[in-house]
Amino acid sequence: MKMKKWLQILVPVLFLGTVLSAKNNNDTLTSVPANPKVAGQSSPNVLSPELVEAIVGQGSVRLENSSGLTSYYGYDNDVFSTMPDLPRMLPAPGTVPLATAKVEATKTEPDKNTYLILRGQDGADPKYDYGTHFLFQEHELGANNQSYITRINLDADGPHRITLMATADVNGTALPPIDGSVWYPFSGRLLFSSEQGFPNGGIWQATTDVPSKVEDLKGVIGSSAYEGMQADNRGNIIIVEDASGANGSAAAGLSHAKQPNSFVYRFIPYNPSNLMIGGKLQALQVMSKAHSGPIVFHAGAADADIKSQDTKDLRTYGTVFQTNWVQIHDTATDGFAPFNANSLAKTNLATPFKRPENGQFRPSSNFSEFVFDETGDTDIQTEAGSDYGGFGSIFRLKLLGGNSGFLTLLYKGDAAHAAFDNCAFWSADQVVFVEDAGDTLHTQRNALDSAYLFDLDTDYSRGKQPVRIIAEGRDPSATIDSGFSGMTGFQNEGDNEITGFHISDGDASVRGLIGTERPTPFEHGWRVFYTQQHGDNITWEILPSGHRHGDEEDD
Repeated sequence: MKMKKWLQILVPVLFLGTVLSAKNNNDTLTSVPANPKVAGQSSPNVLSPELVEAIVGQGSVRLENSSGLTSYYGYDNDVFSTMPDLPRMLPAPGTVPLATAKVEATKTEPDKNTYLILRGQDGADPKYDYGTHFLFQEHELGANNQSYITRINLDADGPHRITLMATADVNGTALPPIDGSVWYPFSGRLLFSSEQGFPNGGIWQATTDVPSKVEDLKGVIGSSAYEGMQADNRGNIIIVEDASGANGSAAAGLSHAKQPNSFVYRFIPYNPSNLMIGGKLQALQVMSKAHSGPIVFHAGAADADIKSQDTKDLRTYGTVFQTNWVQIHDTATDGFAPFNANSLAKTNLATPFKRPENGQFRPSSNFSEFVFDETGDTDIQTEAGSDYGGFGSIFRLKLLGGNSGFLTLLYKGDAAHAAFDNCAFWSADQVVFVEDAGDTLHTQRNALDSAYLFDLDTDYSRGKQPVRIIAEGRDPSATIDSGFSGMTGFQNEGDNEITGFHISDGDASVRGLIGTERPTPFEHGWRVFYTQQHGDNITWEILPSGHRHGDEEDD
């Protein structure tokens, strides 16, 4: 069947204007003010004037191959409207959440995006040509703790726009809510992660055909609150963990701050072409400046860890820490039974962080530099403050080969720049980190989430701030949900969140591994995507607007 042209709103707009410079300096993109949070009021996203965005998918788009679990990109089939086979996407007028009844369907929240150019892809319709440009994503929430994987067919028409890839693994076990994804070219598999912690969290690998064949890797890479993943050019995978720690005590005045409880891991496979064969899992260990030995987790001592000298030193500009990778599991000697990676990291004296969520290798560094973030406490009342990582941090990990390296602080978050989550390199020297601050911190600081462009050559200790390239707004659906947030019986999230920020040229070969080439957004096939999670769950493509900072406008 000849591919149709879809002329509706979901087609990415054709750009006819001036392309942004490949140099992508800080001066290229203009910073914009944050969107305030106003009760009962929705607001549009605001991007740097050099950028525009176009919808490529949204929650109300019907999947081409519905299942009993879900029929639409962003909704489960757990609450129906008066029309058959149509989930209730908004509460009926006058209804309020009750402990005994949901007022709207569970929103599945598409999360990370992975862009690939693939040939010969099939779908639910054997006669349809699905094209070659695809965007894969996992879904972070689900009724009854079940979730699924989808694919946006960027070249397809409306009825074939979004395909359901899988709801269960090859053994028929339902997929849990999934938070992270990455393409692993060595085996030709997508990797998906769940941050549910032991024993449910872990990593799964999936094929790109329909239906996708999904395999559980908890017996190989372990079970934990895994989220961000990136592979190097040898097939080793760095994994960051988003495991929230215990709150400090009220007696110590630390009830709004949490103990560092998450680790950074490296998995070294025996054979990158087949991860099921096994390998070694390591955890990052950072050596202390305050005492001999490593910075470690202290069981039952949340107060001591939250405001320790080590915790402060890690968030101090200019301090350089020696690092090591310590082995915590080897399938050759420890077998293939699922194991608790977080527990083993603590036992083997790895160093805890405050909820790392994502990271990427710096392009053209030959995979010798990895930049990753921390989310922090997502509460303006955190007694940890900026100095102890309460608002999140961004770190640079220099890998020297073997097990050694160095760690330094790139940026120390504050209330206005906090709760960092997804990231992607914009150029060889610039990286975008987005916020996931949540309803509480949004209200406290009167500002919704933002996406920031950081320059790795900038000294942020001198007070310079990153460029805000996206000031996320709040769609009407999320505004309604925010009003219900916290009410008994209401299961959905409130304010919109920026997630799945992704920059790639779609090269599915090992040569196209993210971190190999310098990104050039909008040039040479490089494309930029993100998802406005919660609410209407819109997935956007960012495009150049044709407006250049300083250009004179026509009269």
